[in-house]
Amino acid sequence: MEEFYSIQGEGFHTGKPAYFTRIGGCDVGCLWCDEKESWNARLWPLTLTDDIVKRAAECPAKAVVVTGGEPLLYNLDYFCIELKKRNIKTFLETSGVHSFSGKWDWICLSPKKNGKPNKKIYNIANELKVIIYELGDFEWAEKNAMKVNKDCKLFLQPEWSKSNIIMPQIVDYVLMNPKWNISIQSHKYMKIP
Repeated sequence: MEEFYSIQGEGFHTGKPAYFTRIGGCDVGCLWCDEKESWNARLWPLTLTDDIVKRAAECPAKAVVVTGGEPLLYNLDYFCIELKKRNIKTFLETSGVHSFSGKWDWICLSPKKNGKPNKKIYNIANELKVIIYELGDFEWAEKNAMKVNKDCKLFLQPEWSKSNIIMPQIVDYVLMNPKWNISIQSHKYMKIP
């Protein structure tokens, strides 16, 4: 769908530069998705993987974040192999609903209620990032936190359009449950992609 060089705006790696590859296509369909234009992969022209790898390798930060849509709709083995040949770190952002592929330095699992993750991804996720849209999402977050490995970093992130309303509840929740951290979409405050 798109590629761009920017700063990671959320989660554990907030503030780090990376080359972002947004893959078109998503069958999860979150009500609050901020990239709904990514859902229909047919709207976006196919791009040669080798061309993406070449552009990523030209960036000063040797890191690529693969996001979507839902990246795991596709087999990402070749893409990761080619990036690794160039010593580029690979970061995946996924809802985890599809079969796993690729070789990743960091996996951010962001599970959604309307598309439950594949059980296998819980064991390999480095980061669990749960979007909080309503109060019931705290319970969803805890259910998912019980499934990840013990080293997985836990984040609660307010859904952008409700951040002013839901942030006080997230702050209170994290204060009472210190295993969690807060993630915000800092790139939106910085007005960068």
